[in-house]
Amino acid sequence: MKIPVWPIGPLLPSALLNKSSSSAGYFYQHRAGKQPGISVEKCIKWLDLQKPDSVLYISFGSQNTISQAQMKALASGLEESGVLFIWVIRPPLGFDLRGEFKPEWLPEGFEERTREKKQGLLVKNWAPQLDILSHKSTGAFVSHCGWNSVTESLSQGVPIIGWPMAAEQAYNSKMLVEEMAVSVELTRGLQSEIRGEEVKEVIETVMGEKGKGAEMRKKATEVAERIKAAMNEEGDEKGSSIKALDDFISAVYVEAKRKEICS
Repeated sequence: MKIPVWPIGPLLPSALLNKSSSSAGYFYQHRAGKQPGISVEKCIKWLDLQKPDSVLYISFGSQNTISQAQMKALASGLEESGVLFIWVIRPPLGFDLRGEFKPEWLPEGFEERTREKKQGLLVKNWAPQLDILSHKSTGAFVSHCGWNSVTESLSQGVPIIGWPMAAEQAYNSKMLVEEMAVSVELTRGLQSEIRGEEVKEVIETVMGEKGKGAEMRKKATEVAERIKAAMNEEGDEKGSSIKALDDFISAVYVEAKRKEICS
């Protein structure tokens, strides 16, 4: 189209990029109107007890959920893998997302067993996502690949297990897998069939300390450094995003002056 383009971003809190938050709940406190399904302090305290890169975070965003069959398969594979997890869980497809969560939507006894084994936390509403992703114990993110979640995850060097559902999410997932090598795709859509064995295999691959999981974490860390560099502004050193914004403002100023002279 022969018009200039200025790439600016990512649009993330500076504290997230600089890791300057010094207290649990820093990011949550800036989320007005959100009702947490778990206290930020409890969440961070639990994460503090875990080893680095050992926790799998699962969330499909505030507007998405999965079918009951998919939910049971995900729970089954998660339990079989033995991996530690934080799962933001809502009623399955066909039910009120804001309604009460029923144990029957999960494998029988799943919640009790994982609680007794201290394997994970089920968060029934909203979780402090930025605090979780920025914690050193978080090793991977099962995500619907919405762009906000993608940038929040990659800014912390956290690789992704993709489950795109709608809108541009499939394109995001394709880029993450094929171009950036920071993700593997578990499945797509709300009607797909998955088995617990498949879930377990993917989780073990991504959370593994060697092989593909290690390579994905390395790639994700490299992307995180590029994201931070883009937003860097120290002295005369300016990142690509800062420079692009300066160029945009300069272009607007020049055009305004041109129109003023012409008129």
